Amino acid sequence: MIKCDVTICGTVSKAAQVRNNKDGKPFTTFGVAVVILNPQGINKTVEISVIKDGAENTTDYVAGNRIEMTGTLMFRKREDTLYFNFSAQTVHLTPTSTEDAIKGELTMKGTSGKNIEQKQTKTGKTMLIFSAYSGEKIDKGFAFTWVRFVQFGATRPDWLQPKATLEAKGELELSLYNDRLSIGCKLSDLQPWQKPQYVPREAQVKQSSSSDDCPF
Repeated sequence: MIKCDVTICGTVSKAAQVRNNKDGKPFTTFGVAVVILNPQGINKTVEISVIKDGAENTTDYVAGNRIEMTGTLMFRKREDTLYFNFSAQTVHLTPTSTEDAIKGELTMKGTSGKNIEQKQTKTGKTMLIFSAYSGEKIDKGFAFTWVRFVQFGATRPDWLQPKATLEAKGELELSLYNDRLSIGCKLSDLQPWQKPQYVPREAQVKQSSSSDDCPF
């Protein structure tokens, strides 16, 4: 699980629509484009699918207009494509900032990768560097989203070994390398995490049926 509480500044790229959920409650959807800067090459535009509870005035969401939002950002990986899904809490249609940005805190529950390094900076400070992934069940397989973590002034805890399950928090950092988007995090808190045992859906249905047959 990767969740980001962020502020997004960008441009409306898809007109707003109001729909109803299965309970009949309205929600508004629209698209926002954000440019991720690449100091070494060509910038990249990411498209964010936005949902907001309630029926907004759709005429306010004009394609090409600037917008600022706060809320929760989630990532979805499908093959080599990373999708951005955003649940907006607040929306400002006349933002003061003219720069695109996605800023806020990342929280992740996942599994560490093989390479865990502790280095020293040129000034002699310690630096912890590692990557971790979060898995998502898709059909009969899994999709994995990786995050690169960096923490300055930190030492590697004994429990942080390859394939360790962890919960991490810190500042979200999005960057580009060879036109590929990378999720990074300036780590502020790291704790071991007990991953729940995965139970296939077929087994869940079977357990539920058994409980119905033997209620006592």
